[in-house]
Amino acid sequence: MASKKKQPQAESFLVQGRPQLDRLANDHDVSDSVFDKRIKPLQEALQRIQQAYLGSRERAVIVLEGWDTAGKGGLVRRLGWTFDPRSFRVHSIAAPNSIEARQHYLQRFWERLPQHGQITVFDRSWYGRVLVERVENLTPEPDWQRAYAEIDSFERMLVDDGVRLVKLFLHISHEEQAQRFRDRMENPLKRWKLSYEDFRNHALWDGYQTAIEDMVERTSTEAAPWHIIPSNDKPFSRLAAFGIIADRLGQGIDTTPRELDAEIRYLAEKTLGGG
Repeated sequence: MASKKKQPQAESFLVQGRPQLDRLANDHDVSDSVFDKRIKPLQEALQRIQQAYLGSRERAVIVLEGWDTAGKGGLVRRLGWTFDPRSFRVHSIAAPNSIEARQHYLQRFWERLPQHGQITVFDRSWYGRVLVERVENLTPEPDWQRAYAEIDSFERMLVDDGVRLVKLFLHISHEEQAQRFRDRMENPLKRWKLSYEDFRNHALWDGYQTAIEDMVERTSTEAAPWHIIPSNDKPFSRLAAFGIIADRLGQGIDTTPRELDAEIRYLAEKTLGGG
């Protein structure tokens, strides 16, 4: 049975100060039927926003971070089913290649920023500098310590240039992650997702949790705030993410569908006839 808790507003997930992930309520329960009912108006809102962006200077970046198995891939698929692919881009960020490794770590993200009218998702992002590179000792401490200020400046430049920036972190509990790993082991269609790094990272939970809390505390700014979404329940998490994205991308935007171009209407009536 679905919980009677109401779906929180976008502001409910905003983070001020240092988060305490162990104390984050993560016991939500949204049934499939409630999810199906609530997701449809959010999908329509996002479709209207995307149409309003076309032909304008509006553009948006969605930064998606979270624990392994937290549901990032499922959320990206849902967004892909909602948006028209002609102005929607997804960049799945892995380790830098041999060329990127010799460049400033932000350079590969500059090259993937959206053009006017586009909406872009980064499935993992520049925050790898202060997460995996920090915890796995891939980057010297002075370099990842310096990255907090660099990232703040980078995001401030994006926002000042008109980019709508939405930052989401999907949080699950240690126990929930372990259960999802077990489920993947049992499901032949999901085993491909498992890797040696998954279990090594699971063992490094405490280090990652400290790094995540540091990241949010030091880079959740007024211009580019973090939203932490409890994600033990996937339907709840996806509804929350869609609500935040629709709220941030739609602020101040007239989403009234545009009138059909007069020349197109004339050509259509001439070609197709009246009626």
